[in-house]
Amino acid sequence: MKKILNTILLAACLLPSIVSCKIESTTCSGDPGEVLVVIEKKDWEGTIGKTLRDTLESDCQFLPQREPLYTVKNVTPSLFNELYKVHRNIIRVRVNGSLVPGITIKHNVWSKPQVVIDIDALDYTAAEKLVAENKGTIVSILEKEERERVIRNVKEFEEPSIAAAVKAMIGGSPHFPKGYGLKKITDDFIWIASETQFVQQGIFVYTYPHRREKDGMTSESIIRHRNEILKDNVPGMFEGTYMTTNMAAYSAPKYIKDDVRHFTEVRGLWEVEQDFMGGPFISQSFYSPDGINMIVLEGWIYAPKFDKREYLRQVEGILDSFEWEKSSENL
Repeated sequence: MKKILNTILLAACLLPSIVSCKIESTTCSGDPGEVLVVIEKKDWEGTIGKTLRDTLESDCQFLPQREPLYTVKNVTPSLFNELYKVHRNIIRVRVNGSLVPGITIKHNVWSKPQVVIDIDALDYTAAEKLVAENKGTIVSILEKEERERVIRNVKEFEEPSIAAAVKAMIGGSPHFPKGYGLKKITDDFIWIASETQFVQQGIFVYTYPHRREKDGMTSESIIRHRNEILKDNVPGMFEGTYMTTNMAAYSAPKYIKDDVRHFTEVRGLWEVEQDFMGGPFISQSFYSPDGINMIVLEGWIYAPKFDKREYLRQVEGILDSFEWEKSSENL
């Protein structure tokens, strides 16, 4: 299995440069968060199909209602024609005695931006084992692709005036797409929002002094500061109401390093004190380049009439587009 995983990683590095030249302008199809699985019907309804469904349709964590991680559709190999080949996320299960077993990741084979994950095995028992042993890898690949699509879109349709205000406060900024606007700005708190009749997508950017607390990057410390800052800055619709955290519903900290930052991620549910509004949020905390302040980027949504998975992925993509100004040192 270690040899197979090494093959996966090598293929992921090499194949994009090999296959991306095939596509010039065909835009991928399919809705955000949708995965097309190419497999025979009897096998889709069998154990390997169940393993794939259990992986891709597991509950999306920290949403108010149950929603699957991905929306999954099945098509048989005989029907996998030009209409389906341009889908954004494709998983092909290929079983043949002449195949080299393993998982291969390809980009932009028939459209762009597209990812194709090939699961190759000598028989279906081996294919099922391959899927079961690499569930996390498969989900991580899909999550990365969906996130990068959001980042590309926000950069392409950016409203640059918002980033300028955020950079002035913290020395860097995410990219914000058109439709977002500044709702509130103070010396240490900025509220950016996109608001329609039924959906609110919000971004908070705030700072507080880093006192070298022993528990500075724990969930408890992050949530304690969150509640203090939001109580002062995010009032509800009625007097005495304000945004806070559902203290029974937030995650353990997840420590992440990307190309720009080391940050601590906490997910959870927000609510309004003495009111019935609420929804999911994702928080990213990291130190300022000089180590004096904690910087927090937080995305949240309010969409009581709709599923929330993709709205949350959109604000998460905005957070992940963060860049320091050229003059600032990367962490």
